[in-house]
Formats: sequence, structure tokens, C-alpha cells
Amino acid sequence: MQASRTRHWVIVFAVVLSIITYIDRVSISFAGPAMREDLNLTPAQFGWVLAVFAWAYALFEIPGGWMGDKWGARSVLSRIVLWWSFFTAATGWAMNYTYLLVVRALFGAGEAGAFPNITKMFSTWLPGPEKSRAQGIVWMSARWGGAFTPLLMAALFRAIDWRTAFQIFGALGVLWTAVFYFWYRNSPREHKDVNAAEIAVIGDSLKMAEEHGETPWGRFATSRSTWLLWTQYFLLSYGWYFYITWFPTYLKESLKYDLKAGGALLSGMPLFLGGIGCLVSGFVTPKLGAYLNDIRRARKIVAVGGMTMAGILLLIAMQLREPLIIVGVIAMASFCNDLVMPPAWNTCMDVGGKFAGTLSGSMNMMGNFAGGIAPVVIGNVLEATGNDFTVTFYISAAAYFLGALCWLGIDSTKRLDKEI
Repeated sequence: MQASRTRHWVIVFAVVLSIITYIDRVSISFAGPAMREDLNLTPAQFGWVLAVFAWAYALFEIPGGWMGDKWGARSVLSRIVLWWSFFTAATGWAMNYTYLLVVRALFGAGEAGAFPNITKMFSTWLPGPEKSRAQGIVWMSARWGGAFTPLLMAALFRAIDWRTAFQIFGALGVLWTAVFYFWYRNSPREHKDVNAAEIAVIGDSLKMAEEHGETPWGRFATSRSTWLLWTQYFLLSYGWYFYITWFPTYLKESLKYDLKAGGALLSGMPLFLGGIGCLVSGFVTPKLGAYLNDIRRARKIVAVGGMTMAGILLLIAMQLREPLIIVGVIAMASFCNDLVMPPAWNTCMDVGGKFAGTLSGSMNMMGNFAGGIAPVVIGNVLEATGNDFTVTFYISAAAYFLGALCWLGIDSTKRLDKEI
């Protein structure tokens, strides 16, 4: 009997959802100048609007991943996508600074569970060799969703205002939820289109859908690899958050690009090349692992190399004067940044085992704590330096170099679910 390929539709659902999450998330950075003008927001206030999403996102990462581990991705994802889609639409109803802070916090709380539950889906539905490629494809799609959002926003702004655009984006999540809930099942065994041959292909991953007992919080707190995963992702995310928050402002105010013309295309370049980095890493890392006969060593090589080069490229960008070349070098830094994504998320599946959702949620929590800090730091640095971005780039480069060091101590052979 030939194996069915139903499991690949799980990747399709994850890809579409990741695109939606980044459209919903990145759209506010492009709409930022218009929002600041309409609502009379200072740079520091807008920094807090960006940051409050990240703080709420971070705080609800572990609950979102834990719920996926306990109840399965089907019900959890359906509920949280509806939640954040409502608050995406509600962003368009903003009337003042306080309202915007509340709505963006509630939006972040809902979106927090997306990628931990996608990781849970992959840990259950995909055999080992396919997991790295799936993570690469999903993160490429996420980044490209963010990369093309400025072009989408520029096109929409010719016909509608930023308020209506957010309401349109909110509707996308509602449509996804309706199709996903009808099709998806928490275990491949429960899906009518999965035959016995495909069950055999999926193999040991099926165990990830089984009841796992209580979450071993003590092991999380005492695991060196867990702490290093958290730290490297915090540092990686600190550098990355610039690309989806303040980069359009950098283009407009420092490099003098028009965001409604060529600047819209350029503002998506870091995420576009970042998506390519995710895809390259997702496919190259397993091949390097096979060559070295050690997938864990391969992940370290890719992650350390990616973070180190990202920091070096940011330092180079600060020495350049030609705007277009500066954008290209910054975009290549984002490419190197995202080489780290598949190794980080696949290491969560290795270390977390049956608790992959919880561990990946906790790692993403730390990343979004960095996302809560970075926009505020950048906003205040800009106010203190008269809109000079140089200090911002030096701080990000230092974060990348420290993150590379963290990877040297991560040991993904020590699983948190051992003997549970």
C-alpha cells in the first residue's frame, strides 16, 4: 500500500497561518506614521504601542504552548486565532493612546500560542526528517508574509485608510479558523484520510499525541540547555524586532525613502531575505547533519555562524553611506539572523519531547520579552540622540555575538520528557 500524504496538509495550514500572523503583526509598523499623526503619538508612545503587544505575547506563550500539549492544537488554535483576529480588527477602531495600548496587548495575548501549537502539530504529525524542512518552510512563509505586508499596505492605502485595512486583516483569521477546525485532528490516527502506510511513515512522532502527565516544571528550571535556548532566543529576537518595528521609520527618516513608493518594497527586504534564510537553514541543516553524522552539531554550526555574521553585517552597515547598499547589508543581516530559526525550534522538539509545545512557548516567550524591550529602548535612544540609529545597531550587534556564545553550551540529547 502506498502511503497517503495527508500530513503535508498540516504544513499547508501552518504556512497560511504563519502568513496571517505576520500580516497582522507587521502591518502596524507600516501604518505607524499615519497612526502617529492621526492619534498624536510621540515616538516613545508609539514604541510602547509596539512593545505592549510583545509583552502580552511573551506572557501568554507558556500558557498557549501548555494548552496545546494538554488539549491538542485543534481547539486551542481555533480559539486563539478567533481571539486575535477580533483584536486585529479592533486596532482599526483606535481613538486614543490608551485604547491602542489595551487592544494591542489583547491582540498579543491571543497570537502568543500560534507558533508553539504549530510546533506541537509538527511534533505529532511529521516524521523526524521532515520536521526541520517544515520549520524552514513555515518561518520562510512567516517572514515573507511580513515582507510583502508593506506592499499590500501601500496598495490598500491608495483605496482605504489604515483603520479599514486592519478590519480586512482580521477577517482572514476567521476564514482560516473555519477551514482548519473542520479538517484538522490532534492525532493522525483520528483523520479519515491517513492510511496505515502513512501511520507507519509518521512512526514514533505519534507518541507525541499521547497523554504525557504533569509538566515537569522543575526540569525546565534546572536544565542548562533550556536556559541557553531561552537566552539565545532573547538575544536573537532583540536584533530581529528592529526589522518589524522601527525599520520603516529608519527608511523614511534616516535614508529619506518614500514609504508609499519604493520605500514600501525596501521595507520588506529584511523579512524577505530572512525568509530565504529560514528555508536555506531548514534544508541545509539536515544535510549537514547527515554529512557530519551529528544533527545536533550541525545545528550549532548553523546557529553560531548565523548570529555571528548578523552582528558583523550590522557593524558594516554603520560604516556605509550609500542608502541602497545599507538596506542590502541590513537585509543580509536578517538573512543570517533567520538561519538560526529552524535549529532553535527543532532543538525545542528534541529537548521538549512530549512537552515541545510548552518548551517552544517558553523560548518564544523570552524572544518576545526582547520584543517588548527593543522598541522602547530604540524609541528612547532616538529621542536622546536626535533620531540617530547608530547606537541601536551597535546594541543589536552585541546581542547577536552573545547569542552565538549561548549555542556552544546547548545539549539537545537531554530530553525533558525522559521516563515520563
